[in-house]
Amino acid sequence: MLLAFSVENFKSIRDLQTLSMEAGGDGHLEITNVFEAGRKRILKSAAVFGPNASGKSNVLDAMKWMNLFVQNSSKDTQVGEIIPVEPFVLSTLTESAPTHFEIEFLLEEQAFRYGFTATTQRVESEWLFRKSPTAKPTKLFTREGQKFSFTTANFREGKDLERRTRENALFLSVCSQWNGPVATKVMAWFKQFRHISGISDDAYFAFTAERLQSPQHRKGLLGMAQQADFSIQSLRSELEESQEPQGPLGRSNTNDEGTKASKVTLARIKTTHAKRDGSDKDVGKVEFDLQEESKGTEKFIALSGPLTYTLETGSILVIDELEASLHRRLTQAIVDLFHSPLNQKNAQLICATHDVTLLEPDRFRRDQIWFCEKSEAGATDLYQLADFDSSQVRANSKFSRQYLLGLFGAVPQLAHFEEAVKNALR
Repeated sequence: MLLAFSVENFKSIRDLQTLSMEAGGDGHLEITNVFEAGRKRILKSAAVFGPNASGKSNVLDAMKWMNLFVQNSSKDTQVGEIIPVEPFVLSTLTESAPTHFEIEFLLEEQAFRYGFTATTQRVESEWLFRKSPTAKPTKLFTREGQKFSFTTANFREGKDLERRTRENALFLSVCSQWNGPVATKVMAWFKQFRHISGISDDAYFAFTAERLQSPQHRKGLLGMAQQADFSIQSLRSELEESQEPQGPLGRSNTNDEGTKASKVTLARIKTTHAKRDGSDKDVGKVEFDLQEESKGTEKFIALSGPLTYTLETGSILVIDELEASLHRRLTQAIVDLFHSPLNQKNAQLICATHDVTLLEPDRFRRDQIWFCEKSEAGATDLYQLADFDSSQVRANSKFSRQYLLGLFGAVPQLAHFEEAVKNALR
């Protein structure tokens, strides 16, 4: 379970920003939206709102970047290779400074805190701490440049691996590659993350196609598509292994973006619709490639694989532009799944969205709602609805109306938009 994520000096994020998944104390929607683990109260979802170019996507991209670097830094980089991190370049103070990532999570009821700082040249620092519910935090290891600090009592698996850790690789990744028990468990936790862009479905298309190879999953995903009112009679998929991607549907089924995959899986999803005569009688079937369907149908079906997997396994799903191509009722239904009895394993959803209809007190608590806004310096500021005075923003307030009135900030400033268009038309 994710407890918190922090990032500093990444893309539009200049100052340290933290997204917390620990519940506050207002008691609203406690039964449906909050669960307890390791003596902590944890939120099942969080939604980030804000205008275009405010940095919402960059907050989620930072999670994805950290996840991929943790999983791949020790095996996919060579000595002297550049680390593809992107600092905040609108300030002379940050353009050459390290980027900071830190994540806190629960694993087997123990709280872990792991993070690192890195430039394009090397990992500047790295740390891993562990805390059980009844004990003080224990340092497993720390790192400053190529100087490592740990004891064999707390992190025996790190012994003799310092010299195998390149300056552009993470110590945690190296320890995991050498089957260190703690590092392997932490790495397994990172692998439960799935990151999805609502604008492009390439990243999860192949995953859903693989799920459709199983008769049980195929039946379940078809049922979801039918209940979403897409008039689809059947679903199937075709998978073909190839050395190189061919076309927009090619996607590796074992490697994420940023890795050096030698083999990829070309995935195709097929839908079947009923064919009728002039009397509206069923006279056969017609099969389509999924990309021949509407964008909404294509998005929902491609999303259904990661969505069901997340709920089945109690993992974490991060979606940018959740509402892209989807009707608002479908978007609402997806969010509501994570607050429903179907979420028996306490899966978590983190999304960025423009869908203001989600901003309702019967769907989200105040501590589940986040806003992004850019300063005059072009830096992203991430803040929580729960930060506002509770006498003005109550648990049952009409959040969407207050937001559109500008009471929380993080809305487009369009006072002179018509005048600007008028000038552009001259």
